[in-house]
Amino acid sequence: MSKGERISRFVAELTAENGDPNQTEIAKHPFYRAFFQCWNEQRYYEAHDVLEQLWLNANTNDDHFFKGLIQAAGAFVHLQKNFEHPTHAKHSRRLQPAVRLFGLAERNLSTFPRQHHGLNLAALCQLLRSCADQIVASDYKTNPWSPKTAPKLELNLR
Repeated sequence: MSKGERISRFVAELTAENGDPNQTEIAKHPFYRAFFQCWNEQRYYEAHDVLEQLWLNANTNDDHFFKGLIQAAGAFVHLQKNFEHPTHAKHSRRLQPAVRLFGLAERNLSTFPRQHHGLNLAALCQLLRSCADQIVASDYKTNPWSPKTAPKLELNLR
C-alpha cells in the first residue's frame, strides 16, 4: 500500500465519510478538512501528512498556501515534542527549528488574502508570529505550547 493510499484510508476513517478526493473546491476537500481535525486534536504530524497529499495532487495556485500550513504544523510538531521530552537530547533542541518554521510559514501564508479557503490567515499569521516571538524573547528556553493551551484552527465556510 502506498503512502497516498494509507493517507486516503486514514482520512476516510478520521472523517467517517468517504469524501470525494477529486473535489476541486479546496475548502470542501476531505483532506483539507482532515488537516483541521488533526490540528485541533493536536495531531500535527498527521495534519502535515494529510495536507501534503492534497498539495501534491492538487492543480491549483495554492502551493505556497499548502506549504505554509504544512510548515506551521511542522513547527507545532517541534513544540509538542519539546514539551513532551524537554530533557531529551534531540527534543530539547527543537525550539530553534520551530521558530524557523514559524517564519517560513508566515512568509508563505502572507501572500494570500486575509481569508483564504475558509481560514483566517491574518489570525493564523499572528499566532505564528506570537509563538516565535515568545520563544525568541526567552532566548530559546521557553516553549509557549502546552496541551491545555494548544491553538485551534477554525474553518469559516460562510
